[in-house]
Amino acid sequence: MATGRSLICLRAVRPSILLLSNVGRSMPWNIKRHNSSEPLADWEQQLARPSWSVQSLLPSDTQTADAPTISVKQLHHLLRLSALPLPASAEEEAKMLDTLSSQLHFVREIQEVDTKGVEPLRAIRDETSAAEKEQEINLDTLKDALAKEDVIGKHHKRIRRRTDKIDAKDVEDWEVLGYAERKSGKYFVVDSGKS
Repeated sequence: MATGRSLICLRAVRPSILLLSNVGRSMPWNIKRHNSSEPLADWEQQLARPSWSVQSLLPSDTQTADAPTISVKQLHHLLRLSALPLPASAEEEAKMLDTLSSQLHFVREIQEVDTKGVEPLRAIRDETSAAEKEQEINLDTLKDALAKEDVIGKHHKRIRRRTDKIDAKDVEDWEVLGYAERKSGKYFVVDSGKS
């Protein structure tokens, strides 16, 4: 989009959808809850008008003065820790310091978000009850694997798995030495690194 704004839409652990809209500089975000069984408004219409911008988390020209300054020594130390090259000129160094300062401001703004009552994300996957039920392992899931087992023995029962015989007749039907540049009898020759 031309304005660089975007709509944030999150799917919660439960089958409801949290739609974060009208997110501005005020940190407790306005949250609208929608039940997934209810039809939602037209998505194209909702996504057509941006409601929030990442620019709101970046420092403006007036906010740069109140941010703590990063020394050149600290910048060089961070670059060495990151195994990155040191700046070639003073202009490049000043640009790096400005970028680092704006990134630190962005991180501070993110840290100010009120997360009370928000369950931490355990993994990036569908954690709804329907998805957990689908991933559940039960006897029906293992039916094919259990069908390939034989119980052997009367007193001390052991389980043996039946293995299907692999027909390697067609697999072995290719000429091994066909692509070799140099051959010596039924072997191919590989040049070693030592001369």
